[in-house]
Amino acid sequence: MLDLNRIRAVSLDLDDTLWPILPTLRLAEKALQTWLATHSPMTAALFSTAQAQAEIRACVLAARPEIKHDLGALRRESIRLAMYRAGEDPSQATAAFACFYAARNTVTLYPEAAAALDRLAARFPLVALTNGNADLALTGVAHWFKACVSAKTVGKGKPHIETFNAAAIAIGARNASVVHVGDDVSMDVFGALNAGMQAVWVNREPQAASEGTVPLITQVQNLTQLCEVLGC
Repeated sequence: MLDLNRIRAVSLDLDDTLWPILPTLRLAEKALQTWLATHSPMTAALFSTAQAQAEIRACVLAARPEIKHDLGALRRESIRLAMYRAGEDPSQATAAFACFYAARNTVTLYPEAAAALDRLAARFPLVALTNGNADLALTGVAHWFKACVSAKTVGKGKPHIETFNAAAIAIGARNASVVHVGDDVSMDVFGALNAGMQAVWVNREPQAASEGTVPLITQVQNLTQLCEVLGC
């Protein structure tokens, strides 16, 4: 059970917590392929299958392991390598990535999210904590948040304790006074608990946390229920 008296700030995951990410990524991939088909058709053909994209991504990671947690740089450099292999102009990778990134940040919030964020932000300072590369301003949610911490900025992603420590520091709070909210049990819930925070699992399609014995986890099905649980 949550200790509401300890909570002074809320840390929120983004993808699949505030909005569904798969529909957004599908549209972003489609936008990228359309751009490539127009401006770099040979690259479009080379970059058209998941297997080819995975192979190119692996090559980039082998050569540039330092960008492992910078998903934007990883995507851009993968496009650049594909263009190089296709015999086209690699300098176009920046424009191609910009097309992808604009679509990636065109998100559709869950139906209850905006009203819930209004309620949460009126009661607590909010910090976004994500392993992804969403831009708060471009997604339209920046006005609800005091800060954003990502795997890129920390150099590690959830569930590493350092990411949760960084979120607490960004919001000017102690770990023990922060409740982290997210959709992934391993990354969000257990990661937060290991960092000394409290945690809430946003379990939109009720499922078991894991097989075997697990600690008692506070669960909600949506962000409206989260507001009710937190008393805001």
